[in-house]
Amino acid sequence: QVQLVESGGGLVQAGGSLRLSCAASGDIHSIDVMGWYRQAPGDKRELVASLNSGGDTNYVDSVKGRFTISRDNAKNTVDLQMSSLKPEDTAVYYCNAIVVAVQGDFWGQGTQVTVSS
Repeated sequence: QVQLVESGGGLVQAGGSLRLSCAASGDIHSIDVMGWYRQAPGDKRELVASLNSGGDTNYVDSVKGRFTISRDNAKNTVDLQMSSLKPEDTAVYYCNAIVVAVQGDFWGQGTQVTVSS
């Protein structure tokens, strides 16, 4: 089992920055992929960025060049640095961990990010 707790959301003006952090606990050494998803009201949840155990990253086109996903092994966190934020980035952001060996798909509780114009 893996437990995930997000932090760092809030209200920011367009053009500003926020840093989200996801603290992982439990069987963290079994995690194959960690990612950040977001869901705006009325929309489907979408993958924003992911980072696999090999260090490969993947970003949705709309955030490329603005968001950066990174891992801090000492703190067991995966962070999402968000810059040049736009109102359309407003959503609840969720941390996700995938454990292939047990077909595990774990989620945090979500953190709200609101970007005002």
